[in-house]
Amino acid sequence: MSEQRIKVRINQISTELTIPAFLSDAIEAAGVKPPFAAAVNMQFVPKKNYSSHSLEAGDNVELIVPVTGG
Repeated sequence: MSEQRIKVRINQISTELTIPAFLSDAIEAAGVKPPFAAAVNMQFVPKKNYSSHSLEAGDNVELIVPVTGG
């Protein structure tokens, strides 16, 4: 029996994740390192909820990394 997967977009890139999929899985798949902020479907998700925030097929995940410089 094969794993069930869903497609989500992470920073505009289509990505497949195994069900059940959580925001923490998307972060791991993207390889983003702290510090960053995360939003799902334009809604900010607090860091404490990354492992419990479930993802659905078609969700848009944005991982925003601060830019430094001047």
